[in-house]
Amino acid sequence: MSPKLSPEAGPGEPGVELFTRRSDFEDALARFAGPGRRAVVMTMGALHEGHASLIRAARARVGAEGLVTVTVFVNPLQFGAGEDLDRYPRTLDADLEVAAAAGADIVFAPPVEEVYAGGEPRVRMAAGPMGERYEGASRPGHFDGMLTVVAKLLHLTRPDLAFFGEKDAQQLALIRRMVLDLDFPVEIVGVPTVREDDGLALSSRNRYLSARERSTALALSRALSEGREAGRQAAAQAPHSLSSPGSLSSPPGPEAPDARDGSGGLAGPARVASPRTVRAAARAVLDAAALLEPPLVLDYVALVDPSDFTEVADDHTGEAVLAIAAKVGDTRLIDNVRLWFGVA
Repeated sequence: MSPKLSPEAGPGEPGVELFTRRSDFEDALARFAGPGRRAVVMTMGALHEGHASLIRAARARVGAEGLVTVTVFVNPLQFGAGEDLDRYPRTLDADLEVAAAAGADIVFAPPVEEVYAGGEPRVRMAAGPMGERYEGASRPGHFDGMLTVVAKLLHLTRPDLAFFGEKDAQQLALIRRMVLDLDFPVEIVGVPTVREDDGLALSSRNRYLSARERSTALALSRALSEGREAGRQAAAQAPHSLSSPGSLSSPPGPEAPDARDGSGGLAGPARVASPRTVRAAARAVLDAAALLEPPLVLDYVALVDPSDFTEVADDHTGEAVLAIAAKVGDTRLIDNVRLWFGVA
């Protein structure tokens, strides 16, 4: 058992303690004996290398003396009409192994009745207009449910830092907005997207792709790469600085670098220029993929300000996110890359 917790903690895989009851989990937090900080990684289970990268990043930030909690909870409030909650994979035994290997101390995996003891909550978080665009338009109510459970789990886990993947860019932006606007005492840390060897962003949904569908799906990461490269070339050809007064002179690096992030060269924001050029290059790849068999069916491609997820203007300077959502066959995929507009 973890030396940071008393022997009263429940059994789990070696090196990680499993709790399913809220009262037991809260007791374990109270018994935490370490002088370090607390970190949380929130998941819906079915853990893969992407989740492991979040846990490793959390462990690196809090150090050996800190406490890393992984939550595993399939949140019914995030599932809308036509989204089959019952079919969502539950793989707790395998999840415990992944969490332990990546460096977690605690896994909190409560049933629905432990999280929503009185049934579905009558008062919920509202994502507002920022949550009604893009992913929110495709999945109405999804972000309200997501923010509600994130807020609840932040209260329950009481972390100093919470780690989320950059792959879910709009989710990350909304969580940051909620924490800022409502004064949650926690630092939100984004972790670069993990990619498979062919560049496809790692997702539990990838398992549903046939070989031909996967070939088409690679257009998402290819569109991001082409958009990024076109923006880099535009920046290299710019005759003078495009940075506005007071803007940062260089892009920030990845928040939680990990030598094993498998980012395929898309981790961290690249210095680029010309939103118009970036959009056109990405769209050309996606338009070509729409003619493949099977075709890529585009939901949206957007170049947005991460602070509010509104489309950026052609003279934008500072950070932006190039985000794509599309379906291949019956599988819906999302991907994005961070960019930094303005040249020194």
